Amino acid sequence: MTATTDGSTGAPRPRAAAASATTGVAPGADAVLGAARQAAERGVGHLLARQDAQGWWKGDLETNVTMDAEDLMLRQFLGIQDEKTLRAAGLFIRGEQRDDGTWATFYGGPGELSTTIEAYVALRLAGDRPEDAHMARASAWIRAQGGIAAARVFTRIWLALFGWWKWDDLPELPPELIFLPKWVPLNIYDFGCWARQTIVPLTVVSAKRPVRPAPFALDELHTDARCPNPVKPLAPVASWDGAFQRLDKVLHAYHKVAPRKLRRTAMRSAARWIVERQENDGCWGGIQPPAVYSVIALHLLGYDLQHPVMRAGLESLDRFAVWREDGARMIEACQSPVWDTCLAVIALADAGVPADHPALVRAADWMLDEEITRPGDWAVRRPGLPPGGWAFEFHNDNYPDIDDTAEVILALRRVQHPQQDRVDAAIARGVRWNLGMQSKNGAWGAFDADNTSAFPNRLPFCDFGEVIDPPSADVTAHVVEMLAYEGKSHDPRTRRGIEWLLAEQEAGGAWFGRWGVNYVYGTGSVLPALTAAGIPASHPAIRRAVGWLESVQNDDGGWGEDLRSYGETEWMGRGPSTASQTAWALLALLAAGERDGKAVERGIAWLAETQREDGSWDEPYFTGTGFPRDFSINYHLYRQVFPLTALGRYVHGEPFSPNSTKGS
Repeated sequence: MTATTDGSTGAPRPRAAAASATTGVAPGADAVLGAARQAAERGVGHLLARQDAQGWWKGDLETNVTMDAEDLMLRQFLGIQDEKTLRAAGLFIRGEQRDDGTWATFYGGPGELSTTIEAYVALRLAGDRPEDAHMARASAWIRAQGGIAAARVFTRIWLALFGWWKWDDLPELPPELIFLPKWVPLNIYDFGCWARQTIVPLTVVSAKRPVRPAPFALDELHTDARCPNPVKPLAPVASWDGAFQRLDKVLHAYHKVAPRKLRRTAMRSAARWIVERQENDGCWGGIQPPAVYSVIALHLLGYDLQHPVMRAGLESLDRFAVWREDGARMIEACQSPVWDTCLAVIALADAGVPADHPALVRAADWMLDEEITRPGDWAVRRPGLPPGGWAFEFHNDNYPDIDDTAEVILALRRVQHPQQDRVDAAIARGVRWNLGMQSKNGAWGAFDADNTSAFPNRLPFCDFGEVIDPPSADVTAHVVEMLAYEGKSHDPRTRRGIEWLLAEQEAGGAWFGRWGVNYVYGTGSVLPALTAAGIPASHPAIRRAVGWLESVQNDDGGWGEDLRSYGETEWMGRGPSTASQTAWALLALLAAGERDGKAVERGIAWLAETQREDGSWDEPYFTGTGFPRDFSINYHLYRQVFPLTALGRYVHGEPFSPNSTKGS
């Protein structure tokens, strides 16, 4: 018995497994192959047409309206609000509201309290009135969920900037944190790079506790405006939560008596740390949240808006804006050109585009120019490791990405480049760097090695998203796959990665997906890696994974998985079929030798039937993961590159495989 959904926010509904894609009759293998060839040709044409003249691809990176709301609150705080931005942001935020008055964090998901609060405040800034019907529905829902007091810490920090919440009622983050050496628990390098870049500027904000005049009251968002923050009992003192809650009380007391000279020195050190990590284009880490908080922190330390650092920072934030045809303005949390480009090259090559095609050579040239050859924060734990690798974004030299580096290398190996020595040298540096970033347990995280301390997650401040970067199955699989194609299948480091992957398999046969949704992504990443590294398709782990994928295939022949699978096991592998998730399942099954199986035929048929005339696929569902359970992503290029890769491998065979039927 498997399950599908109707796109609503309820639990999956049971249904019996079907034997065909849409009609109950399995299409013939020849017909499926013909349809796959045609779909791949259309997909190739569509993707080639989307390449930038410089050689890169980039799809929109859609998250949720907190990005847009916080952008408006930042402008209000700095006094740079303008009517055009207010109107455009208000149009977008208003358009994302659900019928019940709430805002969700992903398409089809349930309303989320903090997101709804921030969206409501942003619309108040845009001129919407509390008595307007859509606003009244939102405020009523917010009160029913516990009001502002029940919101996450980051939301209450934004409200504290305008006096809508008391700084005393927020967890304390002392700037003296910057002085902790790397061997002391809770030093800044115990946090994942995204959290580290956010926490350092927030220590300055926490110390300064600024309050700008509020343009309106928010009494309607409290369950009781006379007592907006009801007292909550502390957790038992013997528990971790209780210990850290009491530590926070100590830090609050310290805030009142902190030596002024020490505090000033700490804030200057934090400012220096922030400025040193500003990228050439003005951003911080290529992502929006650290940039927002860095701008606020530096402004509080006396940097005026015309200071080159501030001016570049604000200009970089403007580049995260996507202006839509209807006049709405959506803010991207990040931009993904390196990731999108390497995945596009893999898709095109596997779909039969010649290795020396000008588009692939242009893409390779651009990727080679994006190589990072200087140390970043990763060197704190790997001080002797020579630099190399690639980041996710246009500019992020401080934080190359282990996952991107593996996939870029896989992409470059598919291109016949006129300067092969240049390609080989860049790949050699990337392979060396990736191997050097292996964690002690044999696996790989996304940005740092051995970033596994349990303490950061215990802080009262850290109630939203992942704040550490432990190894994951999907990243480890991509590295193992890359190492296999580089002839290192038998390298002891590769074998340790394989052993870790085999030990991480769930009892049902799937693998958890950290950076994509979820078990379909994890399994779709691991099986191609294991088989590339020489694990036979008959291996019990691979057979269990194949059985699991077949058991969760939808009636229509596709695969889908709702983001709620991160917290609710009944959603595991369940959800409406999507192009990207169907492709991930197919990539796994094809790697496992199931090309002639009915599950693959039905999945390929679903991709061919759901393709649009222009060669693209539609996918409103979010299949990318920023933080499991908390922050979800719709990569707009996923719906193009992964289906094309799956179709290409179905038609032409597995890449680099001795049994490949490429060219058939």
